[in-house]
Amino acid sequence: MGSIGKGHHLHLIDGSGFIFRAYHALPPLTRKSDGLPVGAVSGFCNMLFKFVEDNKGHDAPTHCAVIFDAKGKTFRSDIYPEYKANRPPAPEDLVPQFPLTREATRAFNLACIEEDGFEADDIIATLAVQARDAGARVTIISSDKDLMQLVGGGVEMLDAMKNKRIGVEQVEEKFGVGPDRVVDVQSLAGDSVDNVPGAPGIGIKTAALLINEYGDLDSLLARAEEIKQPKRRQTLIDYADQIRVSRDLVTLKQDMTVPFDFGEMEVRDPDPDTCLGFLTQMEFRTLSARIAGKLGVEPPVVAEPEVLGSAPVPASAAVGFDADKYECVRDMAALQVWIDRIRDKGVVAVDTETTGLDEMVVDLVGICLSVEAGEACYIPLAHKDGEGDLFGGAALAEGQMDAAEALAALKPILEDPAILKIGQNMKYDLKILRRQGIEIGPIDDTMLLSYALHGGLHNHGMDALSERYLDHKPISIKSLLGTGKSAKTFDLVPIDEAVKYAAEDADITLRLWQMFKPQLHSAKVTTVYETLERPLVPVLASMEMNGIKVDRDVLSRMSNNFAQKMAGLEAEIHELAGRSFNVGSPKQLGEILFDEMALEGGKKGKTGAYSTGVDILEDLAAEGHDLPARVLDWRQMSKLKSTYTDALQNHINAETGRVHTSYSIAGASTGRLASTDPNLQNIPIRSEEGRKIREAFVAEEGNVLVALDYSQIELRILAHIAKIPQLQDAFAEGIDIHALTASEMFGVPLDEMTPDVRRQAKAINFGVIYGISGFGLARNLRIPRKDAQGFIDRYFERFPGIRTYMDETVEFAKEHGFVQTLFGRKIHTPEINAKGPRAGFSKRAAINAPIQGTAADVIRRAMVRMPDAIKDLPARMLLQVHDELLFEVPKDAAQETIEVVRGVMENAAMPAVQIDVPLIVDAGQGANWAEAH
Repeated sequence: MGSIGKGHHLHLIDGSGFIFRAYHALPPLTRKSDGLPVGAVSGFCNMLFKFVEDNKGHDAPTHCAVIFDAKGKTFRSDIYPEYKANRPPAPEDLVPQFPLTREATRAFNLACIEEDGFEADDIIATLAVQARDAGARVTIISSDKDLMQLVGGGVEMLDAMKNKRIGVEQVEEKFGVGPDRVVDVQSLAGDSVDNVPGAPGIGIKTAALLINEYGDLDSLLARAEEIKQPKRRQTLIDYADQIRVSRDLVTLKQDMTVPFDFGEMEVRDPDPDTCLGFLTQMEFRTLSARIAGKLGVEPPVVAEPEVLGSAPVPASAAVGFDADKYECVRDMAALQVWIDRIRDKGVVAVDTETTGLDEMVVDLVGICLSVEAGEACYIPLAHKDGEGDLFGGAALAEGQMDAAEALAALKPILEDPAILKIGQNMKYDLKILRRQGIEIGPIDDTMLLSYALHGGLHNHGMDALSERYLDHKPISIKSLLGTGKSAKTFDLVPIDEAVKYAAEDADITLRLWQMFKPQLHSAKVTTVYETLERPLVPVLASMEMNGIKVDRDVLSRMSNNFAQKMAGLEAEIHELAGRSFNVGSPKQLGEILFDEMALEGGKKGKTGAYSTGVDILEDLAAEGHDLPARVLDWRQMSKLKSTYTDALQNHINAETGRVHTSYSIAGASTGRLASTDPNLQNIPIRSEEGRKIREAFVAEEGNVLVALDYSQIELRILAHIAKIPQLQDAFAEGIDIHALTASEMFGVPLDEMTPDVRRQAKAINFGVIYGISGFGLARNLRIPRKDAQGFIDRYFERFPGIRTYMDETVEFAKEHGFVQTLFGRKIHTPEINAKGPRAGFSKRAAINAPIQGTAADVIRRAMVRMPDAIKDLPARMLLQVHDELLFEVPKDAAQETIEVVRGVMENAAMPAVQIDVPLIVDAGQGANWAEAH
């Protein structure tokens, strides 16, 4: 988790408490434009605003998060099914306001946290204990008595409505015991509101008397025979097990495995555009005016992004979700009815359910289908009766079709070119079905439809899209599988539960498709989707299934070599320091550098420890200090070992002997692909050790690896987009672009160019693309900041088209809310009008996006065309890494492959876009990736 410790103050807000207080405190309120109930949201926003305003000053929180109860059952329902059974359902007009309160929290720039299977109180308990143990103060903003067991040792509570602090004394006043015995008292007294049974006839006062007399609950139950009052004695004996169950219910979990980072909870001011945009969307005019006044801005008139609401909302949006209506298909007769409906419709949403996430090894458990909103089915194929034992797997559960029979019946439908198959992240399903001998197609992908429409606005996972566009929170997979060590696979989920979850997936997917597909045309991104997104799915699926061979022995030797080098560096570092210490400890390193060695530049963070980040160590090393230079070397070795040479061995598929990465098509808003599990795109190539890692990626015997890489593609695109004649001419004539830049800037003739001057020009060329500052360039070149800023200023003087391009791009983004690549990809820029530190980042991102995005589009177009181009060659495309494509091919076909692939890559932009600068592709081949690159 992110750092938190001594000197920090964490506020944890009970979001559900805020919501219900707001709902009951205010009269009903609806949004005028569409009648949406928003009264609780209004009160909630007012409470958040009051909290933000009231907590400024000397005791202000350094970290803050709002914690919500997730929808659905928790682990307590498994312990005691009647838990909270008495609670009435939430008021009908409050239900649609729950997701809006989460949006409100994020709009106020506060961390928003919930976790399926756990109550908000458990998350609060875990975070509070972790922060307290790290040395931070914790204030829980709530009046919930269940949280009082956490008070003490640096944790207190605050009833925000009464502005009343709750410490150990107040807890003792309420329960008659200290916070450490609150659970014991609650276990005896029970709770009628939450339906915690407790011990009949024993209330808070009696429970406190008993606990104070016997010390704790276990002692009390063990010595129950000693109690003098007959009725009380018999109650404790008869209901001992029920009391222990009650203790399990009221005890808050303090050891959740929480995927929440304290760094993300650091207090930040609300962004005026985001906050006021949400309030205006809710039509809270009075509150908007108040907050705008506090922020010193005018309330904006917020328009929806161009692609949202630009097509009519489909009629299916009015159809409610009802999981009980979904059908379980258990025999051929029922399946045939669905097959006939699919043929009649010509469109079907498809989803596969499997035993995990690695498509190369998981088993298919079932298939779900939907042809109408609200109408979906699940075909269970491999659910089990239990987990089995040491001597064999569990038997298949009853009521399922034979998998081979079902797949044989579905295969003609799924492969029929006249029937459109719709999926969410269809690449996954394509790979699963391909392993079953089914080549699904043609396809549409709702994740990619959203990506084409909304790139840069939000992520494109199904749950997020469903909540945002369908106002429906899907059933959580965690609620079915559990978490941590007790998590199970989908084949162990009872079929009746699986039907609701799986069929809902297909239902949601169909509805999203009905909403998104008509918007492509009006948003002018049809060509982007049809040429860059959809056709890439089967290409990437094939690459991922091909994988690349990795030599485990080479990795193992490298790991050992790195370990030896690290040991040598540690010894050298200890000698330079004059004593032994943990090199991997930033705290100890800071003390060595800045206290004991008294080096300049030491800065302490909020925890009181010195910062020893890369930037600081690089600055010290540049000043000639050996110890920080050796630590940087040690850190690099450590990262190479842990992240690559050790970790890659775990990713080698036992059956294929190859590593099968997975590409995320809709990750980066610019169109760049991301490689995960493992990430093969971040293997460092600038250091000798990093380059050596590529030696472990090898070709099969008799083959070679062929690498083709675009040369300086982003600089070439910049020269075209910014219309810079000097650069365009240089690229056209094949002149060294970095040498030319150096000559233009520093007045050095090309034939007198020195490597050092060229290096400076190269750093400026690439730095300008990414909006580097004078400070950043100074660090990169190890030169004074004034000189670096002078270089940048001179660069813009020599190439004025770049400054014009930058200014015009930022203005376009501010006016339209997006920028575009040459191929029409829209990259939305929702924070382009942000103020403060993010303003510079948002502008740099907007400037870079058309360049990087166009480069990404070019290589996408090349990849889409590649299967047809190499179909008559014995070549397989294996990897895409930034501007490079890697192939495996028999050695005698390598040169022909290079010629064909180079032709495709160099002409990938045409005929859609005519770039005024030639795209050049470098090629190489070798027995391993390092040799080929």
